[in-house]
Amino acid sequence: MIAERQRLQDSNWKDWGPYVSNRQWGNVREDYSSNGDAWNFASHNNAESYAYRWGEEGIAGISDKKQLLCFALSFWNKKDKRIKERFFGLSNPQGNHGEDIKELFYYLDNTPTHSYMKMVYKYPINAFPYDEIVIENEKRSKKEPEYELFDTGIFNNNEYFDIFIEYAKADHNDILIRATVCNRSKRNAPIIIAPTIWFRNDWKWGYNKYKAQLNVSNKDCININHENISLKKLYSRTPNIETLFCENETNNPKLHNAPYPENTYFKDGINQYIIHGSPTINPKKTGTKASFLIDDIIEAGQSKTFDFRLSPDKLDDPFYQFDEIFEKRLHEADEFYNEIQSDVIGNDERNVQRQAFAGLLWNKQFYHYNVGKWLKGDPNFEAPRDFTHYVRNTEWNHLHNKDIISMPDKWEYPWYATWDLAFHCVPFAIIDAEFAKDQLLLLTKEWYMHPNGQLPAYEWNLSDVNPPVHAWASFRVFKIDEKRNGKPDLLFLEKVFQKLLLNFTWWVNRKDKNGKNIFGGGFLGLDNIGAFDRNMVLKDGEHLEQADGTSWMAMYALNMMRIAMELAQYFQVYEDMAIKFFEHYLYIAEAMESLGEDTKGLWNEEDGFFYDVLQLGNGDSVSLKLRSIVGLIPMFAVEVIDHSLLEKMPNFMTRMDWILKNKPDLTKLVSHWDEEGQGRKHLMSILRKNRLTKVLARMLDEKEFLSTYGIRAMSKVYEETPFVFSVHGNENIVYYTPAESDSRMFGGNSNWRGPIWFPINFLIVESLQRFHYYYGNSLKVEFPTGSDDQKNLEEIAQNISNRLCSIFLQDENGERPFNGGNEKFNHDEYFKDYMTFYEYFHGDNGRGLGASHQTGWTATVAKLMKPRLSI
Repeated sequence: MIAERQRLQDSNWKDWGPYVSNRQWGNVREDYSSNGDAWNFASHNNAESYAYRWGEEGIAGISDKKQLLCFALSFWNKKDKRIKERFFGLSNPQGNHGEDIKELFYYLDNTPTHSYMKMVYKYPINAFPYDEIVIENEKRSKKEPEYELFDTGIFNNNEYFDIFIEYAKADHNDILIRATVCNRSKRNAPIIIAPTIWFRNDWKWGYNKYKAQLNVSNKDCININHENISLKKLYSRTPNIETLFCENETNNPKLHNAPYPENTYFKDGINQYIIHGSPTINPKKTGTKASFLIDDIIEAGQSKTFDFRLSPDKLDDPFYQFDEIFEKRLHEADEFYNEIQSDVIGNDERNVQRQAFAGLLWNKQFYHYNVGKWLKGDPNFEAPRDFTHYVRNTEWNHLHNKDIISMPDKWEYPWYATWDLAFHCVPFAIIDAEFAKDQLLLLTKEWYMHPNGQLPAYEWNLSDVNPPVHAWASFRVFKIDEKRNGKPDLLFLEKVFQKLLLNFTWWVNRKDKNGKNIFGGGFLGLDNIGAFDRNMVLKDGEHLEQADGTSWMAMYALNMMRIAMELAQYFQVYEDMAIKFFEHYLYIAEAMESLGEDTKGLWNEEDGFFYDVLQLGNGDSVSLKLRSIVGLIPMFAVEVIDHSLLEKMPNFMTRMDWILKNKPDLTKLVSHWDEEGQGRKHLMSILRKNRLTKVLARMLDEKEFLSTYGIRAMSKVYEETPFVFSVHGNENIVYYTPAESDSRMFGGNSNWRGPIWFPINFLIVESLQRFHYYYGNSLKVEFPTGSDDQKNLEEIAQNISNRLCSIFLQDENGERPFNGGNEKFNHDEYFKDYMTFYEYFHGDNGRGLGASHQTGWTATVAKLMKPRLSI
């Protein structure tokens, strides 16, 4: 058996991993202010002096799965005002498009058990331009581009270090560490390397009296003394170096002008000692935070390697066969991915896919947030809460997160988001299906899911409403796992189905305002797609009937029906649940057709598109004729059932026949259920053939949605002539904006008014494939619209997949569109093969936008790189 697959059967191999956040400051869970100002309570400026409550941050940091002990690399170029212990970026108020990391690093490799990991950090040789970046971005408006680190000229003449950081496990609790520092410049340059080990502070708050200790063994070794940690030694291969010790404690004298206690060595003590030579380290060589201090010069164009080892044992020669172990783990990583990529053609494609997987794996994080404790404050540190105005998440007192979770981006979004996570799990299932299944189940646990059935959204507002894609992801992961392992994990599917029954009921009870199967609720996931804030509470009984909200629920009903049908093959009782969700789907389809007596539905026959409808207080309704992905999402509510599956479900067939005969008005809405398609298949879709072709004519029009790089989130027709909507004397104007948001109304850098988003595009591709599965070559449409070139829907799906993949692949000029035309990034030998998987992409040129390392849902590109697994 392939070594990495064998390790995946032993959970101990995941005890240690890249579970340290890239940013812990500026998070809700670290906010103990009275006014809810999370961005300033713990900021980048005070992070070096502030001991966190709920987690830790570092560069290429690793920890155990409970984050009792952490390790990360720190550096100093002898010019910066602080040592580089954490990645720098702008807070949400500072950035002209919201929170924004200002560093260059790339995740290059990782295996599911983290037996081998590699990344590269590009650290400037000259003083890091902290102030320049802050000042320049403060000057810029939302309509201007962001001022990036590269724009400062700091990388001119290659005046930077490439610092390659690698980990290889000799055993599940024996970790080899290597830092290779390459001087890319033409002059010798000094650097200090400070590999740092520390305990997460869990003794300060009043719940735990035990405090572990680090102390010196000799100049090449630091002792680790913790009753629950098997690792006992940190070794350095560089001999006769200095060891520095302090405490992982907040420097209150510095931050709050508190009295300075004698013989106390705070969290920033190592920084102060290295930068200023201050007496801020413990001369007794003991503490809860410690570093080796390696002071060296890297000659021009040369590199040096520095090795370390975290071991459970006292070793006479800790670096015996060190190189051989690294080579072996890299070989095993290659072996693992060669199997995964056996049908991926092209070295560039394989490189992109492997780095997408690497980013997914590096973005795992220990996430700790006990809302009950956070709300009331700790015994030793009460929180000055103003519950009337500023405190978030008061209704989530039960929530207790303390797990390894896949993050969207460990700097810009170092907290889980439920609908993001659903998309993460699909590419995860290719490399580690057990982790994907565990992640999907985790959010349905009773200490995550609200007693009312709601899934937590994300820490800034756990009660927010995101598209319900959990059932879709669960079934996709189930089928990918079954395909790879040759057997179905029915226990997983049953568990998730039972919990999602509660969640589906929450949706029906809470987000169907008038009990008519039309759903609203904002859907912050698509926050600024409309003419006004869709989360806004309207006046005088007005409310928005959402085409996307209702379509997501139709999709949810079909997903639940399909899961029930799968389970019914083994357990007959699920046939009843399958028919229940089939009927619910019919009711939603009917509601979309007509919102009520004398009221038109969400479909506009004249335009051939779905639109939101604003219901006014006087009983009138207004169709918001804005062409956006809101009108494409009805495509996602599609399911194709093989007749052979129905034959295994006699009770379902009997009930189905009764519905077909007794409720003809409902069943006519189900596209071709009683007309068997290619290969005796049955189709359920909100979009009958006529409507589907009309929607596709819009979507596949290059003047509207179809971009060279995928499907835009809004029609390009609004680029010059905006959509204008007036109500109650207020004029709302919407332009097509292909890049960053031009409004702060919706917060941060979110923008659904034109860019290309991978999760939506991924669902579009899947939906087209499902329609083709039913229609085959009997349905062809113009592609692109107006070209007279007829393509079937599978060919169109593949073409859109290719467009999405092309964002990362080198074109005929050797350029990768996500780099936005940056000459150095595209052609420099030290940049050209490195990928960053952005949050979203420019609707016209494919440039990466938003969070730069959001490998989470953008990692679905890894699934598009592979031929589709038939399901």
